[in-house]
Amino acid sequence: MEQAFYSSEGWEDWGLEFKPVIPEGMVLVFDDDLRFEDEHGLRTSAIVNRWACELPTNGCPAANSWPSYVGAVRQWSEFGEEHGVGLFDGRERLKALLSAYAVYRSQGPIDGRQRFRVTTWNQHMTMLSTFYGWAIENGYTTALPFTYRQATAVFSGQRREVRRNSARRRQPKPHVTVKYLEDEFADLFHKGLARLRPDGSVEGYRGREMARNAAVGRFVFSSGPRKQEFSYLLACEVPKLPSRRSDVPVLVPLPEGITKGSKFRNTWIDYDALAELHNYLEFERAAAVQGSTWLPPRRWGEPLVVTEATARGGRVNGSWMSWETLGPAERRRLVAPGGGSMLLSVWGPGRPFTDWNTVFERASDRIRERYEPRFPHVTPHRGRHTFAMQTMAKLVRGYYERAARVVGEADDDAGLALYLKTTEPLLVLRDLLGHSSVLTTELYLNRLDTTRIFAELYRQVGEDVGLLDRSAVDEAAVEFEDDDNGEDR
Repeated sequence: MEQAFYSSEGWEDWGLEFKPVIPEGMVLVFDDDLRFEDEHGLRTSAIVNRWACELPTNGCPAANSWPSYVGAVRQWSEFGEEHGVGLFDGRERLKALLSAYAVYRSQGPIDGRQRFRVTTWNQHMTMLSTFYGWAIENGYTTALPFTYRQATAVFSGQRREVRRNSARRRQPKPHVTVKYLEDEFADLFHKGLARLRPDGSVEGYRGREMARNAAVGRFVFSSGPRKQEFSYLLACEVPKLPSRRSDVPVLVPLPEGITKGSKFRNTWIDYDALAELHNYLEFERAAAVQGSTWLPPRRWGEPLVVTEATARGGRVNGSWMSWETLGPAERRRLVAPGGGSMLLSVWGPGRPFTDWNTVFERASDRIRERYEPRFPHVTPHRGRHTFAMQTMAKLVRGYYERAARVVGEADDDAGLALYLKTTEPLLVLRDLLGHSSVLTTELYLNRLDTTRIFAELYRQVGEDVGLLDRSAVDEAAVEFEDDDNGEDR
């Protein structure tokens, strides 16, 4: 099977009466002869495509996940073809194929990308399970390659029966694999993005776009957006800087066109981080886009030229358009009234910039090589984890509640202050992260070792009220000094 992205451009020349009902950008598969039917009826490629076209309404609305889902089924089908087993073969043959596939993916050739890590294997099993469940429901097969067992799940005191796919492998506890940066390392990373040494001094030649990297990096750690959400945010969607500094954070709307699951939500940003972002907008970014003649490449589609722009929408190619419904593909084609991209992050002569994985990776490597050998690999999503931990710590310690109590009723941030004074910390974090339920937030926090937050709070309160002797705390800390030196006693 071959795999390609669908586009309806030029469909009028295909000899069809109506435009095909296929989601734009959907990943479809094709046989070598480009046929979907033969003397036996529908081919498996046609059935896979039907399933793919229903993904947006069957639990997979994110377009960037479609290639993974379709690719998992395609790779499984191709492996079956090598062994003479069809995608909808009998159960015994499918079970035997799955066993061979498991060995191939764990012990197969080391070249290429044949071997899967445990997490990747489990993701593929989930995707294949989704496909076969759909195929059975729609009458294409009655056979499953998987064996399921009943299990009892307990969460928050509630018990329920669940099915476990036996093909899934055991993997490390989630809290071992999901990481965040402690405050000291987070500060080191922010300086690294700005090409500053740990003491804050300038690190020789700083290069270009350092203000952009530092401002947007701090925005990520202060607000917790996903990579797609901050990469495709428009410059005009950045909230205004309040007239006075406040410890109450500023709301940051994240439009549905760029959020996971297309769900609008508000996150927030602290005043100092927002001030740094505005500094980048007013100086480095303004200089980059001024007089820019940049236009999106033809392969992206027609340029979307903006002649008027506000925080909520603008006139695009002569018609008024709201920003909130525009997805990443449309947003990167927007050309600002004064020239250059409309995206928050630009490079060179006003071109859109979205390669944040590389920026974070290079900053991490440089810090590790020059200053701190223990410094971890940092991705944009680790910034989201760090935001969650820092925010939860402040909420638990009452930092935001104390800040909210000094806000007057006539102040601009009075509404947010009331929210902070009357809402449980877990509910606040749920809204900021965009989780569908507080149970999701609980599970998420359990993977980030929140016991540290409460342990520190316990110690702090104990010292404040005199229940913990400072000398006892210092004595206990000495017991761990040798761990840092790698010695044993």
